[in-house]
Amino acid sequence: MIAVGIDISKAKSTVAVIDSDGTVLASPFTMAHTQPEMEAFVTYLKGLGEPTTILMEYTGHYHYPVLKKLQDEGFPVCIVNPYQMKKYGDVEIHKAKTDKKDALRIAAYALEKSYKLVPYSSMEQKYEDLKFLSRQYSQRITYVAKLKVQLIALLDQTMPGITRILPLNSRNPEKCALLLFIKRFKSFDEIQRIGKARFLASYDVLAKKASERSASSKGLSIYELAVDSITTRGEDPYIWLSQNQCVDLLSTTQNAADEIISQMRNIAETIPEYKVLRAMRGVGDRLGPIILAEIGDIRRFHSGKALNSYAGNDAPPYQSGQFESRNRHISKRGSSALRKACYEVMQALKLTKPQDDPVYLFMLKKEQEGKPFNVAKMAGVNKFLRIYYARAMELYK
Repeated sequence: MIAVGIDISKAKSTVAVIDSDGTVLASPFTMAHTQPEMEAFVTYLKGLGEPTTILMEYTGHYHYPVLKKLQDEGFPVCIVNPYQMKKYGDVEIHKAKTDKKDALRIAAYALEKSYKLVPYSSMEQKYEDLKFLSRQYSQRITYVAKLKVQLIALLDQTMPGITRILPLNSRNPEKCALLLFIKRFKSFDEIQRIGKARFLASYDVLAKKASERSASSKGLSIYELAVDSITTRGEDPYIWLSQNQCVDLLSTTQNAADEIISQMRNIAETIPEYKVLRAMRGVGDRLGPIILAEIGDIRRFHSGKALNSYAGNDAPPYQSGQFESRNRHISKRGSSALRKACYEVMQALKLTKPQDDPVYLFMLKKEQEGKPFNVAKMAGVNKFLRIYYARAMELYK
């Protein structure tokens, strides 16, 4: 058997080839991710004439060109978690870190662990699309959060305290009273200038557009706040420009995130296990597609315990001699996005309090045992994923 280790970098890779005796057949060489060099590499592999184990690390999206080319040519390719390779290299006394040494280390790992390496099989395109969209959605929502912080910082200078009366809710920008208010009234100085009667009349029109309740009382409270407040840049046209741009960016980004979730929902509805996931309490139209995207094909996992491990929600045993730890933290070595989405499900259950839901009742039980709230929620996540795994796997039996 021949082992091929590939250390992936951006636009190029370093390749090492060793035989079953550990003899280096080819000194580590660099291969660019281009058609000519990849074709030459494929020709070289076909000329070896022996069973070949090809191993590379997960490296974001940089390994996709090599993976796709080798799979198209019919080569089975195995992929290893970079953390496993790091721990494998920790046995060396004199450590060195170069691309060539990393490629040789990966090849040695492939030779030693060949009995348990499983060739990578691409998930169905639907799961790939869902995961890609989930990453895009996460980026948009992160940007929305940053824009909110920036907008509130600007309002502290032009309309201090306004968010206590009109909360900043970006879920529906076209109906958000605060965003409409900022576009119409630039600062408290502007409100004082137009006077009480004109302001209240204008605010009533704005409140109807935003479907705002108690418009008259809120309008009066805002006017009193405007009269009592001291603005630091209320007459500055530059901050007005920044406010308007921030509102526009916030609306555009939130709408983009909503469109991504809509597309994710359309894809998820064509996948059998989505109905199972969506039927579980606490999972809505937003969290459902995200959780499905992060889990992918449920058939990849051999048990609910493996699914929890994938989410980083496992607590591996720790025992030595007479000592056995009974207070272990979760490993957090897994999908943080999946862990976060499941935690939000637990928060939704705490708000809705469904008395017939086993996950919610399990959380209550853990809290009554004296567990901290967050510990109880993560225990609920563990049970949630186990239940989902059992129900989803029934579809494929």
